[in-house]
Amino acid sequence: MTPHRLNTRIQGKGFPILCLHGHPGSGKTMSVFTERLSQQYQTIAPDLRGYGKSSTSKPFAMTEHLTDLLHLMDAQSIESCVVLGWSLGGILAMELALAAPHRVAGLVLLATAAHPRGAHPPIAWQDNAMTAIAALANQVWVGAPWLIEKFGKRSLFRYLVKQHTPQVYQRLATEGVEAYLNTSSSATDALQSALSQGYNNLSAVQSITCPVLVLAAEDDVHITAASSLETASQFSNCQIRCYPDTAHLFPWEISEQVLNDIESWLAVHLSSREL
Repeated sequence: MTPHRLNTRIQGKGFPILCLHGHPGSGKTMSVFTERLSQQYQTIAPDLRGYGKSSTSKPFAMTEHLTDLLHLMDAQSIESCVVLGWSLGGILAMELALAAPHRVAGLVLLATAAHPRGAHPPIAWQDNAMTAIAALANQVWVGAPWLIEKFGKRSLFRYLVKQHTPQVYQRLATEGVEAYLNTSSSATDALQSALSQGYNNLSAVQSITCPVLVLAAEDDVHITAASSLETASQFSNCQIRCYPDTAHLFPWEISEQVLNDIESWLAVHLSSREL
């Protein structure tokens, strides 16, 4: 398979952390991690094939993301790294650890699962209409309390977050909407194809021996906490944290707590490595 050239944001110096976004998403949506982690480590945040500025109109399979990522690591002379993956990015992180275990020193998995299951309520046309209004209005009146109360909490945002703070709506305005608009139909088709085939790699991830940190949100309806914790139970060397009163975008809801937990885990598991 021919690798696709990925638009990539590289920051900082030190042991490399490959940061993989979800769907819809882009490397920019990982800035909640890279802005801080790059102060101590080197962060590499690509736009995956079909997302952000790594655009393509050609159909592709999910496995081709792995080809792209290994090519990126080779191009950057990265022999081994920690892979941090959010949602779809977490699935790809696990797949990368299975495909090239010697290249993955550790996994940080957020709101993801090897057998992802959702519990999202049915979506009505009113939900979509209110979400469009909330998203557009939030581009003008970013994080305004009246907007959050009147539109945000009545839109589909209510399933993505539990804590409707101005900080969350700032991220939605500056990163979320752009990522949604720049996610190609080919990327959506690749993901839907994999899910329609009943993606379940629980038995395979049991062979992953590197240290793993699994972070989940108690009220996540996109990838349930139960499915995240089920995946965590398959790893031989895993630390788990499930945050209450949060949903799928919990790194934007409680960023300080999440980053503190990630940094503490990294300090322990990378302490014996040359940084």
